[in-house]
Amino acid sequence: MTATPAKGPASYFPAIEKKYGRPVRDWEDLIRASPLTRHMELVTWLKTEHGLGHGHANALVAHTAKQGPAPRPKITGQ
Repeated sequence: MTATPAKGPASYFPAIEKKYGRPVRDWEDLIRASPLTRHMELVTWLKTEHGLGHGHANALVAHTAKQGPAPRPKITGQ
């Protein structure tokens, strides 16, 4: 049984991780931490400040926006 290929923005993730040497989770964290909120502002920021290509930046921003805010860690009993 073969794995189903990723579709949409996730299809770029293996190439992004290979080319830029960072896991997608790191990029998601950077995007969420940015004071920028508009899609194209974030894309432009990733391109100019981090050297990503347009397609890769766009895929990361679209995917991160779709995921919503980062989940908060659960705090266990003290």
